[in-house]
Amino acid sequence: MDEDAFNMSVRKFLKKLGVTAQREIEVSVREQLESGGLDGDETLEARATIVVSGLPRDVVVTGTISLT
Repeated sequence: MDEDAFNMSVRKFLKKLGVTAQREIEVSVREQLESGGLDGDETLEARATIVVSGLPRDVVVTGTISLT
């Protein structure tokens, strides 16, 4: 295995994941604020699950997103 190529490939995937997830979360929060589904002072629980085909376990990351 080429460690440098592997590392760069993982970083590229994670960058794409992060940019896409941030955009989607921002759009969804704005939609909920506009529709009254959120007040704007919430702290939201977040969970991301990454599934990599061929690997025996998923990666789960949890955290919070504060709107204030």
